[in-house]
Amino acid sequence: MRSVRIGFVGVGNMGQCAHLRNYGSIPGCEVVALAEPRPELAKKVAARYGVPNVYPDADSMITAESLDGLVAAQPFERHGTIVRPLYQYGLPILTEKPLASSVEVGEQMRDSLREGGSWHMVGYHKRSDPAIEYAKAEIDRLKSTGELGKLRYIRVSMPEGDWIASGFTDLIRSDEPTPQIPPDPPATDMDAETFSKYVAFVNYYIHQVNLLRFLFGEPYKVTFADPAGILMAVESQSGVPGALEMSPYKTTIHWQESALVAFEWGYVKIDLPAPVALNRPGRVEILRDLPGEVPETITPQMPWVHAMRRQAENFVASIRGDRKPPCEATEALQDLRIARDYIRMLKQA
Repeated sequence: MRSVRIGFVGVGNMGQCAHLRNYGSIPGCEVVALAEPRPELAKKVAARYGVPNVYPDADSMITAESLDGLVAAQPFERHGTIVRPLYQYGLPILTEKPLASSVEVGEQMRDSLREGGSWHMVGYHKRSDPAIEYAKAEIDRLKSTGELGKLRYIRVSMPEGDWIASGFTDLIRSDEPTPQIPPDPPATDMDAETFSKYVAFVNYYIHQVNLLRFLFGEPYKVTFADPAGILMAVESQSGVPGALEMSPYKTTIHWQESALVAFEWGYVKIDLPAPVALNRPGRVEILRDLPGEVPETITPQMPWVHAMRRQAENFVASIRGDRKPPCEATEALQDLRIARDYIRMLKQA
């Protein structure tokens, strides 16, 4: 089986440390080119990771190379400007979260993607964490068998902390100025202050907005926005309540993100590592406390694979057709709508 040929569009902080370092070492995957407008940086990064070809822009790279997919780690406020034009080439694309900076731009991207005839995997890397993958399969099994009773509640909590966890220690830098590309237009249904709050929420909490839906296994709606901006209450399509806790406290050198999926007679709990921590999966704890039985807590050992690495493996497998992308653009658009509903409700609180 020939290698999957990947081209990179941009090799800044996340491009290098969250993505390139992983794709360059996946069996059956070959990073054959990168497009980076800063020539010195491009040369240094290509030399470090053994990338044979460098181009000043994505169009020239795609035209010259025979590629199977693109990794475009670009600021989400510019996805409409930078990523949307790439759909015309019909190549699978992976970007960082979220899909866009507004629902409007997200809808435009969705429509252009359909015209281009390919697919866009949005980098909700938590879905690729071994702990999340294990927990999701167990949650779905417990919902199907009913052995712990009905699903009663889901909570996701993410205190503000050290999300980098020394993950940028091998970042290659240059003194070249970053190209100044104007951001995508702001949402037309929000004033400047509201849109600023919306973008801030999307930037920091859209992972958790997406994770709630993944764990529910169905759509949900926002039912309450705490005026202090700490709690977002939700209700799933089938009526199960849930909550997103946003920085109820802060940590300085730790990361304490977690999810609790509660059934009548037990729970599945997930503790997640910092997003850019290397070789650290999440942790799963399962409580079974059935009437008349001895309660037990199970803590399965996860493989030493971090979520960004597994996400890269999942993207390559999706290009091959071995699996579906964990989260595509159409679903990611729902996250932008949830965020908009939350900010609107918060403004009225």
